[in-house]
Amino acid sequence: MDLSSLRSQVDSIDDRIISLLGERLELSRQIGREKKAVGKPIVDRVRDQQVMERLKELAAGHGINEQDIENIYSMIIRASKRAQGFDVGFQGEPGAYSQEAAVSFFGPTVEAGPFDTLEEVFKAVEDGTLPHGIVPVENSQVGSITRCYDLLLDSNVMVSGETLVRITHCLIANPGVPLEDIKRVYSHPQALGQCQGYLRQLDVEVIPAYDTAGSVRMIKEEKMLDGAAIASARAAEIYEMNILAREIEDNHNNTTRFFVLSKQDSTPTGDDKTSIVFMLQHRPGTLYEALRVFAERGINLTKIESRPTRQKPWEYNFYLDFEGHRQDRMIGEALEKLRPLTLFLKVLGSYPRAKT
Repeated sequence: MDLSSLRSQVDSIDDRIISLLGERLELSRQIGREKKAVGKPIVDRVRDQQVMERLKELAAGHGINEQDIENIYSMIIRASKRAQGFDVGFQGEPGAYSQEAAVSFFGPTVEAGPFDTLEEVFKAVEDGTLPHGIVPVENSQVGSITRCYDLLLDSNVMVSGETLVRITHCLIANPGVPLEDIKRVYSHPQALGQCQGYLRQLDVEVIPAYDTAGSVRMIKEEKMLDGAAIASARAAEIYEMNILAREIEDNHNNTTRFFVLSKQDSTPTGDDKTSIVFMLQHRPGTLYEALRVFAERGINLTKIESRPTRQKPWEYNFYLDFEGHRQDRMIGEALEKLRPLTLFLKVLGSYPRAKT
């Protein structure tokens, strides 16, 4: 059979695949309507895992690489969730503080779904699988989440909003487990760092994990009777676990700032902020010259931070937040003056300022 005939057959198969994907998405829309009618959440991680395992078994029988089928169907499942009414993605397990942030920003009826990594959240927004993502960028006690800033530099998504969430940590264990039996405590390193004083009093082994709510799920699934997790009260409720102690954070003003990600930023509201990143020549006075652009125009800077360029040792990108919208006359003028002073300049987005 010649090449033209083989390609024709491939085209025919692609036509059938697209048609079947359309049918699958229509069924997903129907499933979404049924879920909403009976009050069930859009995201069902157990069902998603069962679907993936069944597909891997089928793929093995057809000589298809397991990782390839997982990559393909991860995209299809995300598209299906969006068709069901999945509005915003966050990193972590259900009950994570990022889910709290999504509810805080979008309201209690938002359908927020979990992703395993921050990279997946960015990618889902970038490729149009989801209209929004929400990611933590800064904590008032332990500083910036640097991975998010690196992803903002590399991604095509924009910052379209911000929200501030008061972080109230709970010590969570399996039902019936008393506090005196706890020997190990699991949580995300950020949460562990925010509860150091309380943990020292317990005299327990502190074990970092990838996620706060994921730690709760782990001690539940493994039926740990001497382990506990630090996470939100929402996580305890979702996984039907017991709260041994509330408000265990060292500082009760502990607040995390979250960015809302979209394909475009927001229109001016009159009370906005703008985030940018830029790189300067490595010579004396360049940072002073860059910042003078804002000082001369009375533009209030709310944050400045440097991050390694990852290209040359000891050279840095500067991340800057300031009051005002990039469409404001004075802000637009400042950015135009700044641009020729930089090796590169990227506007990450303008967005309404979060209310404290």
